Amino acid sequence: MDLWSSKTLKSLVLPGGILLLAASVVFRGGFGPIPATATNFYYFAVFAAGLLLAWRFHSSRLLFSFLTLLLAHRALDFFSASRITAAGPGRIALAAIAFLVPLNFIAFSVFREWGLAIPALFPRLGLLFFESVFVAIICRPGETTAPAFLRPGFLGSILGTRLPTLALLAFAAAFVVLLLRFLLQGKPTESGMLWSLAAAFLSLQAGGVGPIATAYWATAGLILASSIIENSYLLAYHDELTTLPARRAFNDALLGLEDPYAVAVVDIDHFKKFNDTYGHETGDQVLRLVAAKLAGVTGGGRAYRVGGEEFNILFPGKSVKDVQPHLELLRSVIEASDFQVRGGQERRRQTGSQQPRHQNDRIKGDSGPDGRREDGRQDLPVRDRRSGDRRSETPPAVRRKARSPRASLAETADHPLSVTVSIGVAQPDGKARAPEQVIQAADKALYRAKQSGRNRVESDIALRPVKFRRNIA
Repeated sequence: MDLWSSKTLKSLVLPGGILLLAASVVFRGGFGPIPATATNFYYFAVFAAGLLLAWRFHSSRLLFSFLTLLLAHRALDFFSASRITAAGPGRIALAAIAFLVPLNFIAFSVFREWGLAIPALFPRLGLLFFESVFVAIICRPGETTAPAFLRPGFLGSILGTRLPTLALLAFAAAFVVLLLRFLLQGKPTESGMLWSLAAAFLSLQAGGVGPIATAYWATAGLILASSIIENSYLLAYHDELTTLPARRAFNDALLGLEDPYAVAVVDIDHFKKFNDTYGHETGDQVLRLVAAKLAGVTGGGRAYRVGGEEFNILFPGKSVKDVQPHLELLRSVIEASDFQVRGGQERRRQTGSQQPRHQNDRIKGDSGPDGRREDGRQDLPVRDRRSGDRRSETPPAVRRKARSPRASLAETADHPLSVTVSIGVAQPDGKARAPEQVIQAADKALYRAKQSGRNRVESDIALRPVKFRRNIA
């Protein structure tokens, strides 16, 4: 994702940062004192709802993050008898929990999401169990100081904090890990865990127990719960493979459209043959490549993936005449982009002797000697940018450097490829006013682009008769 862009910063701050800021203002007395009963209700309601949400959405990472926060607070409340003293089991529990909570967040953030399958739950449950036993052992009645490794003398102490320096280092490391994971993946879960850990830090700074600390623990849980909702929204309205808005987002955008506007339908040329030749993994790479170019479309357009290799672009407030130069630029940018196939090899149909099939052998969908395919369509010759020749055997969407037909099938397909797209664009007119009708008109323009040789932009107004008024004067 684009680091430190406005969109990235917005995703980072919302909603976790805003929730934590609001909680800090409210529970620090910004709106007067908060009754203890209200704080307790807030606490139990958040954790009950959060645990149910994590279970319902099969998110083991967030479920165990909830359990970490809940167990940490209950352990502090138990060993401190609701009051942290200068020494004793409560102080030891604070030092241990302040060290373990950020480490758990690091572990749960990097653990792969396996849902709530039993084999995936055992390691996480085992981690929480052994940590609970460890805290119970070092907080035995009569103990006055924490183990030496929790308070190493060479680190010294930092003024203005109740937490040991080792715990502060653990929190700093966890913040860095969670921030990097968010910047790399851009998922609400990562930002939610980051802000939830920040709320837990403020709670521990407040002593870990008491009304204010309890409110911060509850806020940490609320931020995790909001990240579940945000993640569900992201999955519903965004395509996970390409990160573009998905069909549901496109349908919602259509509801608010007002004239004028233009709709472009984009289709990757010969994508099925691409999948058959190089495999679905390479096909996914192609979809991501094209989606990245579509996301940067100029002219105020916004791209959506509506299914398979088909994308739509909405241009609010623009006409076909306005957007055609931008679509032509987009088409040329995609055509000029070299694409490296990574990991995998070309899939060829072979005879029983395991020899690559001859270039003149035909399979279903290939072009014949007259340039026509068995399905009646025609593949026009395409210029290969590297060799300069014109070949009808290679479709425009799958061009790569030629190699000997005797080349080993074990070669990896690490060759530069070029992808092309066909685009149809339409706008509302006297006959087609509804968005569905405009999309149908754009589909017809796309069909003409395919029939005219692909790798081109066609508009719905290209074939419309222009009516002239007779000048009677």
